[in-house]
Amino acid sequence: MPPRIVLSSLLAASLLLLQACAQAPQSDTPVEEQAPEISLNLPAAPQCACDAPEAHDYTFLEKGFNSLIAGDFTEAVQYFERYQRLEDSPEAAWEAGIGIAYVSSLQASPSYDPAAAARRFAALNKQPWQSMDVHTHCLLLRQSLDNARSLERRIAAAQAENSTLKDELAKREEAIKRLRELTLGQKGGAP
Repeated sequence: MPPRIVLSSLLAASLLLLQACAQAPQSDTPVEEQAPEISLNLPAAPQCACDAPEAHDYTFLEKGFNSLIAGDFTEAVQYFERYQRLEDSPEAAWEAGIGIAYVSSLQASPSYDPAAAARRFAALNKQPWQSMDVHTHCLLLRQSLDNARSLERRIAAAQAENSTLKDELAKREEAIKRLRELTLGQKGGAP
């Protein structure tokens, strides 16, 4: 190949190389440092145990539950009543009513009044509580009151049956006593 063709080929290659370098983006960092960022799909790191726990802003309903659990029934009723006064919704009225009815049904409560608790529960049970978005603790209290009412009915039925059985037993014992007297009287009277 003649030297002129080699030289012009070399010159063309140099020009192409210079043009490619001119079109490349300029950067202050070397090419090795411009690696793409790698993102890993790892779970979030757990929070440090030394972080202070969040302060929970309890509603009066939750404070009533806490007092109920602690055995302070008077305070529980007061919290339920405050909750009912401050929250203006049928759900809040129902929740507070169930709490108060439950406390009224407890023998250890100073406001123990089973008749009032039964009346309040019957009135609350007529409301459409199934379609309400109420606190789960209130649903537990309602179920507990319903179970207690069911047990009271069963006890009353058992007591009525027991009374009937006692009457029948007394009648049978009286009939056996008369039969014995008749039988013994005939044997004793006949020589």
